[in-house]
Amino acid sequence: MRKSLLAAALSVAISTVLAQSTEHVVSQKGKAFSTKVLTVKVGDTVSFRNDDPFFHNIFSLSSGNDFDLGSYPQGQSRKTTFNKEGTFDVECAIHPEMKMVVKVEKK
Repeated sequence: MRKSLLAAALSVAISTVLAQSTEHVVSQKGKAFSTKVLTVKVGDTVSFRNDDPFFHNIFSLSSGNDFDLGSYPQGQSRKTTFNKEGTFDVECAIHPEMKMVVKVEKK
């Protein structure tokens, strides 16, 4: 009985956190991100949409939220979730002039 109550409470807590998460969209057009600085909350997802007629490869080497979304063509999006508070540099591996910052704040 006690385990099932704990499991139910945990399930509600996880559902609440997931329900409060937001997905942000950053487009890539003209070898630039649609924003230079994006502020999100811990647990939010950022979708990087490629609106250019060539490939992009979005990544971050910032400790705590490092990722590499791989190379993808026009019309596709790749997502990453930011689970740690802080400021994170995001770049394109193919176009080094493409840079932005994601600031992740507490919920």
